Amino acid sequence: ERRARLVEATVRVVGGRGEGAATMTAICAEAGLTERYFYESFDKREVALVAALDHVADRLATEAVRAIAQTAGTPTDRVHAGLSALVQWVDDEPLAARVALVESSSHPDLRARRRQLLGTFADLVVTEAGVLYGAAAWTGARGRAQGLLLASGFAELVAARLTGDAQLSAEELVDIGTTSFERLTRSTP
Repeated sequence: ERRARLVEATVRVVGGRGEGAATMTAICAEAGLTERYFYESFDKREVALVAALDHVADRLATEAVRAIAQTAGTPTDRVHAGLSALVQWVDDEPLAARVALVESSSHPDLRARRRQLLGTFADLVVTEAGVLYGAAAWTGARGRAQGLLLASGFAELVAARLTGDAQLSAEELVDIGTTSFERLTRSTP
């Protein structure tokens, strides 16, 4: 339970004040725990930062996959539902979203983990495209490359909206993502 409190505190500090403000002391103060407990859970600050990023990425993936699985209808309807859930989560949890989408580029350990996570999301795109489109979905190296293009491009667009650099409504963002998913993951129209 203490580790979970520290991870959540790290999310709040990084998302609210930036990676540079996420000192061990600040994280412990946010969690209401002493520094002793920090070192029981993490060897160093960077491990806590990566744990926070992983926590947020798991939540993002869970929201999107759950929405796809719970939605009946066409593949387009299901992709739209998954991306809607993801964008809604970002709107509802802006501090957590900032950890994954903005602050994950601010530290070498976070950047390295972000690259790995984008690969994981690319694989998720390929898997979901296979479920949705069957034999019409790109597979193999081409599928993964296009999945990576989609995952990283959509992440950057969502980040730009989150920071105010892209003036898009949630629906516009979801429509762009849905169209991109359809065009990038299917080998045949």
